Amino acid sequence: MILFRPVGLQELQLIARANYQAFPPRLPDQPIFYPVLNFEYARQIAEGWNTKHNNPPCGFVTRFVVQDEYVKRFAIEIVGSKENAELWVPAEELEEFNANIVGQITIEAAYYGAGFVDAIDPITNLPVEFL
Repeated sequence: MILFRPVGLQELQLIARANYQAFPPRLPDQPIFYPVLNFEYARQIAEGWNTKHNNPPCGFVTRFVVQDEYVKRFAIEIVGSKENAELWVPAEELEEFNANIVGQITIEAAYYGAGFVDAIDPITNLPVEFL
């Protein structure tokens, strides 16, 4: 199954340190890891929330594939409209979830909010410090 996840710069850096093959463990106050089922919903979060509430103010949409048989164990949760579909993965199962990612996590889009001051590479559209 193809999934997407909106992330901030700190989470993206942790994904990069894992060679784009795993998401970092959840923080103690984050009991659920929730990838989303479509790009548009991930874009809305990355562009509309992450660029306003993250420091630095930026958001990224990641794309990845999880083995179909494994992902069937998680219910699809609708949050608001029917397009806002998520999988709710308990934080304690994230390591197993990561083990079922096929290939690498890719960066599909990057968004920057007011006040973002770092240089952005014109080719990759990623912060220069990230490269």
